[in-house]
Amino acid sequence: MEDPTMKALRLHVAAKTTADGWGLELDDVPVARVQPGEVLVRVHAAAITRDELEWPVDRLPAIPSYEVSGVVTEVSPDVGEWRTGDEVYALTPFDRDGAACEYVAVPASVLARKPASLSHVEAAAVPMPALTAWQGLFDHGALTAGERVLILGAAGGVGHAATQLSREHGAHVVGTASGARLQAARDLGADEVVDDTKPFHESFEPVDLVFDTVGGDGLARSLMVVRPGGRIVSVAEEPPETDRPDVTARYFVVEQSGDQLAELAGLIDAGRFRPEVDSVYPLAEAAAAFTRVHERGKHGKVVLEIP
Repeated sequence: MEDPTMKALRLHVAAKTTADGWGLELDDVPVARVQPGEVLVRVHAAAITRDELEWPVDRLPAIPSYEVSGVVTEVSPDVGEWRTGDEVYALTPFDRDGAACEYVAVPASVLARKPASLSHVEAAAVPMPALTAWQGLFDHGALTAGERVLILGAAGGVGHAATQLSREHGAHVVGTASGARLQAARDLGADEVVDDTKPFHESFEPVDLVFDTVGGDGLARSLMVVRPGGRIVSVAEEPPETDRPDVTARYFVVEQSGDQLAELAGLIDAGRFRPEVDSVYPLAEAAAAFTRVHERGKHGKVVLEIP
């Protein structure tokens, strides 16, 4: 008997333009076999990230999308915490095929129960931005209640999550944004909002933590607004070298965490955190979805729906 097959979006050649559909093709491939410590998830939605087609070029063809929401269909015998039929979501490992397909094998440790109040499309929009914000603010930034935090790009893809989580943690939030996103940052819970197209270092009192999601000039200027003993954490680029021994600065890459996603699900179902979805595309229109990811004016995640 032949192995079952599924539809999968695969990157066949490294591409940075839409001339050839981003190098993407919809293929029939074998359904992944569940290995020890894994579960098989029937994918209902998978979110995509700008520039992710540049990540797996050393192992083509590769399936993109590392944010998934779906239903467990098979469980390895050594996994005790999940059952067939469980609704789950996850940020999947970056060194293997992603979730832009009908079924994906996922390490059980990175899974969390899908927030009950969200659809699969909405849940798929959570893992990358929310985990990045959580780890940047708390694991690397050591943010505590009552501290002042400056979020560069407070209404952006990661920034909208960081603004909400900082607010929920009891911090005083200063957010940078521009245009219509100034009001969006206020709506997300920023106590102060600063136009990032103008010099900001004299616009507010010094902060304990700068969380940077955009890089560039804002990150370079952030040294001027950090209190002695403060921290700078960036997910966009390496912070500039500083001659201030009283300030720590670091860059990090998000890590998978089922435990943190479970905590985030609790916040979501309590109405204290909400994801942003920009647009939804069927798997067959993935090239258009990746084009949308790179367009100006995008607000929230672009999600592939796989019914």
